[in-house]
Amino acid sequence: MDIWTLLLFIPACFALNMAPGPNNLLALNNARRYGFRIALLAGFGRLAAFCVMIALAASGLAVVLYTSEILFLAIKICGALYLLWIAYNLWRSDVSPVSDDVRNLSIIGLMKQEFALAAGNPKAILIFTAFLPQFVDVAKNVTEQFSLLGATFLVLEIVAIAMYAVIGLYLRQWFSKPKLVKRFNRACASFLALSGGNLLLSRQ
Repeated sequence: MDIWTLLLFIPACFALNMAPGPNNLLALNNARRYGFRIALLAGFGRLAAFCVMIALAASGLAVVLYTSEILFLAIKICGALYLLWIAYNLWRSDVSPVSDDVRNLSIIGLMKQEFALAAGNPKAILIFTAFLPQFVDVAKNVTEQFSLLGATFLVLEIVAIAMYAVIGLYLRQWFSKPKLVKRFNRACASFLALSGGNLLLSRQ
């Protein structure tokens, strides 16, 4: 892969990484509740899901999955229902002080949440089956190029997680009052519910 192709890929890819989707919103909220380090560690759950997707895409299995209407529909429905479930729990969550949140913390649980949210989003599959291949030169080693693009995507995703976590960290000082925390949680819940509803209604 030549350097110019990679330089074209990086800004286009980073725009996708920074899009305010459910996973990035989750990182923001985790940072607000638990701090920067925990939000960043939890984000590795989504990276694990993306690694699986990259491997599938590189082997060609992701295309089979995308073209199989039943499998794709099943993933879409599961992902949408999981989004709605998170939204419901966030809407009803108690407004606890940050110290209480940290005491009840489960990093593995947060990583699983990030993983499930990413794995249940069929739009992520489209990134690896439709977006990445545009930058692959079929005349050269495809696996090598896909590995490089996939690794670049993961590095940029870590940067995106960190940036959303920093925003969430700064939000902590603005949400010292329980009333404001409750409003923020419900705003996040509404966004997640809308994302879940949109996923259910979308044709792709």
